[in-house]
Amino acid sequence: MSMFRRRGKHYVASFAPDEAKVLRKVAGEVVGLLTDGFDHSDPVVDRLFPAVYPDDKEDTEEFRRYTEGDLKTGKIDQAGAILAALPAEGPGEVRLDGEAAEAWLRALNDARLAMGVRLEITDGTDLSAELDRALLADPNSSRVFQLSVYAYLGYLQESLLNALLD
Repeated sequence: MSMFRRRGKHYVASFAPDEAKVLRKVAGEVVGLLTDGFDHSDPVVDRLFPAVYPDDKEDTEEFRRYTEGDLKTGKIDQAGAILAALPAEGPGEVRLDGEAAEAWLRALNDARLAMGVRLEITDGTDLSAELDRALLADPNSSRVFQLSVYAYLGYLQESLLNALLD
């Protein structure tokens, strides 16, 4: 499993082909959600762009009108930073400067938020227990894979954050 380390002014990790493939897929899905499938009735979009004024729909819509385009572009660019830094094929090293590392952190967070909504993960969810239940029910299920990806993204996010704080 890849882990980020600080090297001088850069944050470096080596990715196996499968890891890079999963990250490309996850980042691509975030970009697709924000471009092709952008709809506030989707709970994932609602989670990525929460109502600023939950008790006032009109003020929330007004705020969104002025800010949502830039926020959406920023989230797409952050997911694009993951896509741009990953090796095209096979194993490879990712080398991020401080700005790219922060974009990765935000993109990983967006991906985890999106997956968390789809997987119905809440603050009180014990991820390890949830994965164990899914493994017992059907070790080959897509839920086992998705929970594993969710956990991996959290591990990667934590590794990058620790490297930034180092």
